[in-house]
Amino acid sequence: MTAFPDTQTSATPSSKDPRRDALARLTPFGWTGGMAVIFIGLALSFFLAGYFVIYWRNADMDFMIVYNALVLNEGKPQAFFDHPSYFTILSVKSWFQLMHSLGLLDAWKLSSIPSALNVPAFDAAMTSAVRAGRVVAWLTATIFVLGFAALARCIFRDWRIALLATFAFAFSGGIAVHMRILRSELIAACLFTLALMLLIAVSRRASTWRPLALAGAAALCVLGLQNKVQIILLIAGLPLMMLPFGTPESISTAFWNNSARAWIATLGAAVVAALMLSLAWPLIAAGLEPESMDIAQLNALIGGKFGVYQVALLCWIGLAMIVYAAIWRISLTETLTSMFAVIAGASLGLLTLYLQYDPQNAVAVINPIEKMLVFADAPATTATEGGKILAAISLLFDGVISVLKRYTFVLFTSPRPTVFLTWLVIPGIVYAWLKGERQVAIQAMLLLLSAIGIDALGVRRNLKAEYFILTDPLIILAGGLLLEKLNDLRWSKWAYPIGAALIVAHVAISQAEPVKHVMKRSGPEYICEWNEYYEPELPMPWCDKPPKRP
Repeated sequence: MTAFPDTQTSATPSSKDPRRDALARLTPFGWTGGMAVIFIGLALSFFLAGYFVIYWRNADMDFMIVYNALVLNEGKPQAFFDHPSYFTILSVKSWFQLMHSLGLLDAWKLSSIPSALNVPAFDAAMTSAVRAGRVVAWLTATIFVLGFAALARCIFRDWRIALLATFAFAFSGGIAVHMRILRSELIAACLFTLALMLLIAVSRRASTWRPLALAGAAALCVLGLQNKVQIILLIAGLPLMMLPFGTPESISTAFWNNSARAWIATLGAAVVAALMLSLAWPLIAAGLEPESMDIAQLNALIGGKFGVYQVALLCWIGLAMIVYAAIWRISLTETLTSMFAVIAGASLGLLTLYLQYDPQNAVAVINPIEKMLVFADAPATTATEGGKILAAISLLFDGVISVLKRYTFVLFTSPRPTVFLTWLVIPGIVYAWLKGERQVAIQAMLLLLSAIGIDALGVRRNLKAEYFILTDPLIILAGGLLLEKLNDLRWSKWAYPIGAALIVAHVAISQAEPVKHVMKRSGPEYICEWNEYYEPELPMPWCDKPPKRP
């Protein structure tokens, strides 16, 4: 017996005129041709409005990431741990090494950057370094779009819906911004998105190897956390998001039917989990080491003790897995094996911190919320550190109201094309519920509510365009799930014009920020406020501090 009705089957009436099929008309190039169009569009966008922009235009994290890559290639310790941007920095570092070995980049380490006193030479070196870093951002975004497309094909039975979802993701406001700058959100958010999509795919259809997929999803979440600690909020919401995604096909396969072989597999998973956890434990201990936390200037969130909410999160994940197993009739052996697989996968992800070990990275990853609060505004800091629950609820409510205004686009304009998708997702949820398709309505509603909640917290930092990448995929997946289930809507006379209008608006709005940066004429002076702190060995020509070396 299941808590949700089986609503997975839906047939297209054979009497419908294929010429009126909006999905077919919106995907005229087929799967391969459509993907080619997407990748060509991304490349054109990058080179026309990104690669050639002056090197200091997006100086915020572009400089910080490039600086750390230069420092690491010099053989010195990393300096920037705030997000902590772990894989972004490592990927740029490795790319610089590769480009230098091919004779394509001279400015690949700190000593190869000329003195800021020699402005023309300095500008030329920084231009080549920053542009090389931007290529990394473009390639990274392209790879993640490809990964999104592959998993979309696993989730949606109709390749046309998968292609439209991939298009919406590729030309979302988040990808449009991150494809041409170096920031920590891109890798973190996309790794989480891939984990979510992997879980959706395996939750719908049982497989003997499903616990391995859960291990992979856990590893992806931890890897994302290592690049941007804010991902902890999405990870905390993931167990609830997944509860309604089971189907009658989710029931454990015969292998997991509490047989002797199943218990042997469970025991093996337990041994592997224990081994992986023992290997990762020194990193966990380093992340909770008092001296390192003092250096990071972190304050415990609950009762003056570190590690409390982390244990609560683990218990929450375990509880959600038990509830999911009870609802969708997952066997005891598969449930236990999946739990051990999650522990093993998360531990494996954590072990990658050894690639370029520094205890401050471990501190940030093990204490993500404390790290986030270092950058919180005064009202948020006061509410959390003072334990003022009503004040925290009030801030969250204000954030939700602000997000809803942004979603209207009329009350608060935004360079975010997915707001137009919410105009269809919200009524789509209501329509699906009224039609009796309540499971998909709940699925889409939880995804949308999660997006609103995360965006509401992002409002505390003005919900910058850089944060769209965190929640755009949730909105896009909600829309795709509804479109798949409400299949008859594709034959409506309004379906094609509305879809075509959305595609045009999606591309136009997503390119607004990149074009704005190309058209800007202001100078780079504002970075002098943090140049000395974040780049102590790389003074800028237009800043007084730090002192310029001869």
